[in-house]
Amino acid sequence: MLINDSKIMRIIVAVVLLSGLCSVAQAKLAVVATTPALASVADAVGGSHANVKALSLATQDPHRVDARPDLALELARADLLVLVGLNLEVGWLPTLLKASRNGKIQPGGSGYLDASRLVSVLEVPKGKVDRSQGDVHPGGNPHYTYDPRRVKQVARGIAQKMSELDPAHRNDYLANAKAFGDKLDAWRQHWEKQLAHLVGSKVVAYHHSLAYLADWLRFEIVAHLEPKPGIPPNPGHVAHVINVGKANQVRLLIQESYHPRKTSELVVAKIGAKLATIPGGPDYRAKESYIGFVNQVVERLKAGST
Repeated sequence: MLINDSKIMRIIVAVVLLSGLCSVAQAKLAVVATTPALASVADAVGGSHANVKALSLATQDPHRVDARPDLALELARADLLVLVGLNLEVGWLPTLLKASRNGKIQPGGSGYLDASRLVSVLEVPKGKVDRSQGDVHPGGNPHYTYDPRRVKQVARGIAQKMSELDPAHRNDYLANAKAFGDKLDAWRQHWEKQLAHLVGSKVVAYHHSLAYLADWLRFEIVAHLEPKPGIPPNPGHVAHVINVGKANQVRLLIQESYHPRKTSELVVAKIGAKLATIPGGPDYRAKESYIGFVNQVVERLKAGST
């Protein structure tokens, strides 16, 4: 949600100014990523030369993150900000960026990296977009970190940006990105074999966040539990989804763990399907890797679809 409370803004700015940390020299490249998935990738690329923080948790809906003063502090001392882009963070990141008073990481700054510019984007709306359509993103679907093929491209872009900011360690950043990409390719082949039976399957999703996962694993999303993106399910739409699920012999409903399960459990019971609850990202605070996160997703899908 967009935070306009001027009192909160004044508190954030005051904390940033009082911290006195903005001008402290960093021994390592200070990197802040908006989501734990991007943080995990940046950590793999930065290696020993970067200190990476995430502004949100895997248990949080990334559309809705509280603009807390401590997050503004992280941005105030950052050399590089990596964001998902495509308006995923529009409800909270602009407030934090303004409060950080860090020119380097403002849009257009040397330390600002919109990772969506590094990938091919799906579901770009045609025509006029307004709030009556729900939480539709004018630039396209922002949930590309569910696709390891696109994340490999993101890693390369992060390495290039880190090299620009810290040219002394350019070779290390590029080598780390290549090693990450090679390892990701090997795991991807394993995952695709594990989920080969999903190819062509018809599934129901809770939110409009699985387009890239479906594109990668080649399954078809025939319905969403949300009547419009970001709008909670209502009885009439749930009945429609049940009918669609039965007609298409859907055997799997997929949702992130931060969405409520009650309606999903009702739907799978009615259509004779299973519920696969997948993580919204890696547990970055516990230093879970991006590969570990995707492996969890694959295991949940495998368990629900067999």
